[in-house]
Amino acid sequence: MTTPDTLRDTRIRLNHGSVLMPAAGFGTLIPDPVVTKQATFAALEAGFRHLDCAERYRNEEAVGEAIQQAFKAGTLRRQELFVTTKLWNSNHRPERVKPAFDGSRRRLKVDHVDCYVIHTPFAFKPGDEQDPRDEQGRVIYDSGITLVETWQAMERLVDEGHCRSIGLSDVTLEKLREVVAAARIKPSVVQVESHPYLPEWELLEFCGEHGIVLQAFAAVGHGLEPKLIEDPVITAIAQRVHKTPAQVLLAWAVQRGTAFLTTSTKPPRIQENFDISTLPEDAMQEIRDRITTNVRFNSVVKTGVPGFIPGTR
Repeated sequence: MTTPDTLRDTRIRLNHGSVLMPAAGFGTLIPDPVVTKQATFAALEAGFRHLDCAERYRNEEAVGEAIQQAFKAGTLRRQELFVTTKLWNSNHRPERVKPAFDGSRRRLKVDHVDCYVIHTPFAFKPGDEQDPRDEQGRVIYDSGITLVETWQAMERLVDEGHCRSIGLSDVTLEKLREVVAAARIKPSVVQVESHPYLPEWELLEFCGEHGIVLQAFAAVGHGLEPKLIEDPVITAIAQRVHKTPAQVLLAWAVQRGTAFLTTSTKPPRIQENFDISTLPEDAMQEIRDRITTNVRFNSVVKTGVPGFIPGTR
C-alpha cells in the first residue's frame, strides 16, 4: 500500500502562540472582484487553507464573500482557515494601524486575522490616497515615522487579541534585522519574492535562526521573462517526476522550509498548484547546483510601489 504524499498539507508552526500556518497559500491579487470571489472559492474547494489578502488589493470584500460561501456550503470551518492580510503604506502612522486592521477584518468578515503583515517597509503620506504622488508623479513618502514605530503598533494588535501573529513583506535582510532587534513580539512571517532565480538563502538562514517563516511570492515567476517554468533544469525534473514545472517549483519551495503563494483565476490551474508532491533529494540538489540565473521580478523592495498590482507605476 502506497503512503499518501502529504507535502501539500504541510503546516508550519509560527513562533508566536500555537498558530500553524499552511505552507500552501493562495494569493488574492486579482483585479476584478467578481473573479476574485470565484477564484477564492475555487481555491478553498481545491484544498487551499491559507488565503493571502491585502487592503491594497481593494478586493477584501470579495474574498470575505467567498469565505462565507464556503462556510455555508459546509466545506470549511473557520478554525481550518488561515487568513493573512496586510497594512498598506499610507497607514504606517501608529494611530492609523488599528483602524486599518479593523477595516480589513470587517471587509473580510472575520473576527480575527491569523497574520497581519506590513505590506512594505516604506511609509507613504498618510491618508486615504493609496498611491500619493506629487506634481512630478513621484511617490510622497512619510519621513515622520519609522518602521519600528509601526511595528510597535502592530504588536499592540496582538495584545488586544484579534490578531494572532504579525509579519513583514517586501523587506531586505537589513530591514528585517532592524525590526527583530527592536521587537517585543518577533515577526512570525516574512513575505518576499523568492524562487530558484532568487532563492534568498541568506535571508532564509536568518529567518531559520529566529523561528520566522519565509513565505515566497512569485514562486513560479509570475509569468515574466525569463520564464521559470521554461527553465531546462525545471522542465527536465518535471518530466522525470511526472509533474508540471509549476508543481516542481512549488514543491521545491515547501521542501526547502518555506511557505509559498500562488495565484490563478482558472480552477484547473488552481487545483494543479495545490496538487504538489515531494521531490527526490537529487532533484532538490540539482535545482540548487545547476540553476545560476539571478533575477528579481518585482522592484517593490526599492520603492514600496508593488510592481504586480495593475495601475501602479
